[in-house]
Amino acid sequence: MKIRVLGCAGALAAGYRTTSFLLDDDVLIDAGSGVAELTVEAMAQVDHILVTHSHLDHVMSIGLLADTVQRRRAQAGRPAVQVHALPETLQALRQHIFNGVIWPDFTRLPSAERPALSFHPFAVGQRLVLGRGRRVEVLSAAHTVPAVGFAVDGGEDGHWVFTGDTGPNPALWQRLSEIKLAHLVIECAFGDDECELAGISKHLCPTTLGQELVKLPDAIDVHITHIKPGERAAVMDAVMALRSVHRMSALENFQEFDLG
Repeated sequence: MKIRVLGCAGALAAGYRTTSFLLDDDVLIDAGSGVAELTVEAMAQVDHILVTHSHLDHVMSIGLLADTVQRRRAQAGRPAVQVHALPETLQALRQHIFNGVIWPDFTRLPSAERPALSFHPFAVGQRLVLGRGRRVEVLSAAHTVPAVGFAVDGGEDGHWVFTGDTGPNPALWQRLSEIKLAHLVIECAFGDDECELAGISKHLCPTTLGQELVKLPDAIDVHITHIKPGERAAVMDAVMALRSVHRMSALENFQEFDLG
């Protein structure tokens, strides 16, 4: 299995794309503006989209991808792209995006019988099996809207974990202590000068990130994501000053992870 970073910024600017990862060639983990890094042919190969939560920077490309590929997939006889998320997230997508006002309802277009998208609810703790036997566990997250993270099972190599957007979350660390970790992709959306705002918006800043990471006893590779454009140097200076036992680095666009 291979995971490629399509976008990992916390906002938009030239050269910055919001959150999206490509698992092999057919599974998206979140669908922020990073999806635009894919060619039309690559987009048409996507069969599943796993969504952490309903905020725009993580879902903005779902409808755009459907519009781009629906004709090509229909001509090839491919089924609807499956969107997997919490029931509350799927309801938010129906109500606020696929409502015929913000965007057409591609769960009923080009026809109700053969739509471009289909919605599939999951629950925290559920283990999904996607095509070719790939296993993905739905993890707890603590955010301002219902949210999750994901653990991709890489077999003997361990799990690649993406926390999604989250503040301090004891349930996450309890579960992570029970599985073998290879890589942890975790957000740090604000610098320490905005820790109060991070708390209000249920994100992490370097100080709270450090308090969370001590809950993992063994050193692992930790990749910091969701940094806002222009804030990377300040955030990473503070992260590196934590003197964590973990191997810390900023996540990079187009970075790749090999698992299993």
